[in-house]
Amino acid sequence: MAVQYSPGAVTTDTGSVSSDTAAFEQTAYFALRSQPMFDSCADVRSTNQSHNGASVQFNIYNDLARNTTALTEDTDVTPVVIGDSTVVVTLAEQGNAVVTTAKLRGTSFLNVDADAANIIGYNMVDSIDAIAHDVLVGGSNVIYSAVEDASAGRTNVDDGDIISAALARQAVAKLRAGNSNPWAGGQYKGFLHPDVSYDLRSDTAVTDIIQYQIRQAGGNVAAGSVGSFLGVDWYETPRLGKGVDTTAGTWVNASDGAGSTGNVDVYPTLILGQQGLAKAVSRAPGFGENPSIVFGPVTDTLMRFQPVGWYHLVGYKRFREASIYRIESASSIGDNAS
Repeated sequence: MAVQYSPGAVTTDTGSVSSDTAAFEQTAYFALRSQPMFDSCADVRSTNQSHNGASVQFNIYNDLARNTTALTEDTDVTPVVIGDSTVVVTLAEQGNAVVTTAKLRGTSFLNVDADAANIIGYNMVDSIDAIAHDVLVGGSNVIYSAVEDASAGRTNVDDGDIISAALARQAVAKLRAGNSNPWAGGQYKGFLHPDVSYDLRSDTAVTDIIQYQIRQAGGNVAAGSVGSFLGVDWYETPRLGKGVDTTAGTWVNASDGAGSTGNVDVYPTLILGQQGLAKAVSRAPGFGENPSIVFGPVTDTLMRFQPVGWYHLVGYKRFREASIYRIESASSIGDNAS
């Protein structure tokens, strides 16, 4: 006869033996990643180089001055001189690498080699795009949102000096006045941080973006999209962050313009026309327009160390300053201390 189980009887459960273990998800997850933006803005590229070199020189012809004086019938025309200017882009080696060990590859439940290649691949595009970004935000055409003194610079941007449609219209007017050509569709490209986008879409003037979208395309309001506004195709990106101060190496917080003891996060917003940014690369064999993934040789005695990395020989430089305008503003939802 079978022994009937009774409550309270001694049982062997999960706490009695060590054979039960936690299960591991074998799909690897990676850090949250932002979409590269700025390398694609380099529409001036070194496609017809005379020879390989450490730098690439681009030449820009100057237009002749207008001649509105009528010719004299019996007098020859006096020739004038054609002039030009140059933009020199210096190439620099860029790259990064990791090395995995044989023991890690032999004991990990993840595909370490494939995951390392994935991480290196993103680091490649992330790094190259950051280099292009740093060049763009170093331009000299800046509009400050500081209401107390718009010409005094970053240190006068207060926590209440946020972006507005009027500032964007001013930047577009400057681009058009400088003969900067817009991109396809007759629109300039605008890049702004989500914190700044929040303020632009919160503008309550009659000419603000929400009022415009409701009249033109209500779907953009529902989707929370900036879209096209004021002659600009807007792109939200956290890659702008607080930008980069090319003097200090990092974009430091500005002193509070109102004279308080705290600091204010200052965000750059970029509005670009064509030919604002130039990109030069080596055209020698083995080099090219894009960086390359490199699987390094295994050279240690027991062949345990496997390197993988990326490499690029590239340079960026602002090509036409008149095609780049930057608005520097605070954000109402930024980290502002006053």
